[in-house]
Amino acid sequence: MSELKFATRLNSFASGAHLYWPDLQGKPSVLQMIDRAGKVKGLTHLDLNFPQHLTSDIATLRQAIADAGLAVNGMQMRWDAPQFKIGAFTHPDAKVRREAIELTKRGIDTGREFGSKLMTLWMGQDGFDYCFQADYKKIWEDAVSAVREVADYAPDVDVSIEYKPNEPRAYSIFPNATTCLLAVEEAGCPNLGITLDFAHVLFANEIPAYAAAMVARRSRLLGLDLNDGWGKRDDGLMVGSVNPRATLEFLWQMQRDGYSGAYYFDTFPDASGLDPIREAESNIATVIRLLKLCEQLDDNAALQAAIDCQDAVASQQIVNDIMLAR
Repeated sequence: MSELKFATRLNSFASGAHLYWPDLQGKPSVLQMIDRAGKVKGLTHLDLNFPQHLTSDIATLRQAIADAGLAVNGMQMRWDAPQFKIGAFTHPDAKVRREAIELTKRGIDTGREFGSKLMTLWMGQDGFDYCFQADYKKIWEDAVSAVREVADYAPDVDVSIEYKPNEPRAYSIFPNATTCLLAVEEAGCPNLGITLDFAHVLFANEIPAYAAAMVARRSRLLGLDLNDGWGKRDDGLMVGSVNPRATLEFLWQMQRDGYSGAYYFDTFPDASGLDPIREAESNIATVIRLLKLCEQLDDNAALQAAIDCQDAVASQQIVNDIMLAR
């Protein structure tokens, strides 16, 4: 198994803050969360939310990340300012759309200063809530045009669309793999691809391995957000905690398709006050074990034969022998 990159959500390290910092008044700072993330055994990278995590000058943040023994995997774009509430790339006001595009370009430039060549676009504000609220063709064109402009701005940087069916909008402009693939095709930029968030895929009523296969067929899998959930919302549970078999198939599929990026944990220990260090270490250990199981699936003639003839009984027995072996 080649050297692996494990990245995580920085905001997770605000979980249980009063236990880790007994004298803390209010929320931990970005620098404090970076320091705490550095205590996770096996963690190699962080993703930074732009612009929310840029609370100190870049040199200070860069030094803090290095002191923690970590590097920056990518930048995650966040349009949380009030003017973007009803849309960033799809806002009805052209001036607000322009502001969102220029802010995203600055995020890419900032990422370069951290040595990152990945910008992830989760366009949560872009969508609609009511019938007769939006001109669907127009907001689609606005979204695709904005993504195209951002990608064209930085041909040396991978720009990745992360989809989600809804939340905070009732319906997202890019709710599933199919619409993302259509957007990528229409944008026509070679540095554009897709990030698959496992819980979002479940939420979209998709099969994770199938979504990965379709992305590999028509685009590029640029980002991998690992977590788990019950499929009714974005639960952000620990990797493999609900759907271990689907997680195994997902990892096997993306490995077969040549994924070489970071294994990023978009999990929410803060939702129930878990120790984020232990939670991240558990995620890392789970992925390592599942990747070792993937090695047993590779070049498995019996499994391939069962898949070739769609013999579900045989394939489940083979996977059971691998997953449930004593």
